[in-house]
Amino acid sequence: MVAQEEIKEIEKLFDRLFPICRSITGPGLRESLDILGEYIPLERFSVKTGTNLLNNWVVPEEWRIYEAWLKGPDGEKIVDFSDHNLHVVNYSIPVDKKLSLTELKDYLYTIPDLPEAIPYVTSYYKRRWGFCMRHKTYEKLKEGEYHAYINSELLDGQLDYGHAILPGQTDREILISTYLCHPSMANNELSGPLVATFLYNRLKKWQNRRFTYRFIFIPETIGAIAYLHRFGTNLKEKLYSGLVLTCLGGETRLNYKLTKRGDAPVDKVVKHFFKDKYLENLNIPNGHIRDFIPLYGSDERHYCSAGFNFPVGQMARLVYGYPEYHTSLDNKELITIKSLNQSINDIEKVLKGLELNGYYINQYPYGEIKLDQYNLYPNINFSKNGNKDKFNDIDINGRQFSQILTLLSYADGTNSLIKIAEKNEEWFKDKRFNWNILEFEYVINILKEKGLLKGPYFKEEVEPIWK
Repeated sequence: MVAQEEIKEIEKLFDRLFPICRSITGPGLRESLDILGEYIPLERFSVKTGTNLLNNWVVPEEWRIYEAWLKGPDGEKIVDFSDHNLHVVNYSIPVDKKLSLTELKDYLYTIPDLPEAIPYVTSYYKRRWGFCMRHKTYEKLKEGEYHAYINSELLDGQLDYGHAILPGQTDREILISTYLCHPSMANNELSGPLVATFLYNRLKKWQNRRFTYRFIFIPETIGAIAYLHRFGTNLKEKLYSGLVLTCLGGETRLNYKLTKRGDAPVDKVVKHFFKDKYLENLNIPNGHIRDFIPLYGSDERHYCSAGFNFPVGQMARLVYGYPEYHTSLDNKELITIKSLNQSINDIEKVLKGLELNGYYINQYPYGEIKLDQYNLYPNINFSKNGNKDKFNDIDINGRQFSQILTLLSYADGTNSLIKIAEKNEEWFKDKRFNWNILEFEYVINILKEKGLLKGPYFKEEVEPIWK
């Protein structure tokens, strides 16, 4: 799919999902999963209300809402759920009550510093009700009798989630997790599921995937707990690295939160990419790195919890905490569909880096290989002719020839591709000589085709060949 066609498809899916009133359970969540299932082969799961999860979590009652409004003393509607689904506190219990303005104010939520914003307020685990409104509307409320009406119900139901798995050459897994529970917010909700959905279809086209990819679509927190309850043991056995995708719609550089370990494979690849070495010819993503902090964030907190400590980081762009966060101002105007497409491009490169990184083995390690036998050495040894390096019948340049020599020298079972790529930086201390691991893909394929190199291997699969 060419870029413009993909951008149109992303926008089409955005427009279908944005109006849906989602929550951690209920019809809106199921409808959203149904729609995503049109794009990727989601396997669906459900957990009944009252189910105990990981010892101290319980699946809550399912929430369904049908109608809600607040009428003023003149009988006119002040807020209406049908106008914007953030107008009602998510998980509000039913109410049909008349109150004075003084009584009503205990059930109203606004943001004085953002008078145009409707706040996003939830109460999943404590029964309450309320309305959310623009502060400019709140300031105009007059004394009198108000009628609050919320037609909703809490009932024994289920929590729904889904995953789609792309098999690879090994059963070592890369986890891509995103949440699908916030209603009508663009960056802090739809950006993650949209990027994950189209990323899945990108990876589906890859040939010879090294890893198996597990894409998870869950309601935040309780969904991750439910998923870990069912699949945690499986992940302990197979998980190599993972990413939680959130807040990927802004026109800013990528922003990565490290795993709790700080040295997981995904950490190493992202650190390599995010060095001050932006390469225009490869359009390598440049970004900012944050430490792991359990005080805030998303589902990486559960994946990295003490008992699991999985190698899962978080990839964002416009990171939570921005002024429009958790408000109606987090809308389509805040993000761009183009930036969602760029997030797909950038994260795909990170995953390609994980695919390439590993340990390679020189198949003829004793002495340097006589490369002219493989048409990998210049025709003439004359460096002052003012021309580009000439090679026999293979399309490589001097930079790639340098990569071949370096790779063959260090492919001894003790050096990862990242370590090999960064050797040049150590030697020359000059950004012009920086190599990125994605640059090595071309010469790796040539060397493997000619039987000179094997890999990538996992660290436990190799020993130093000189041992």
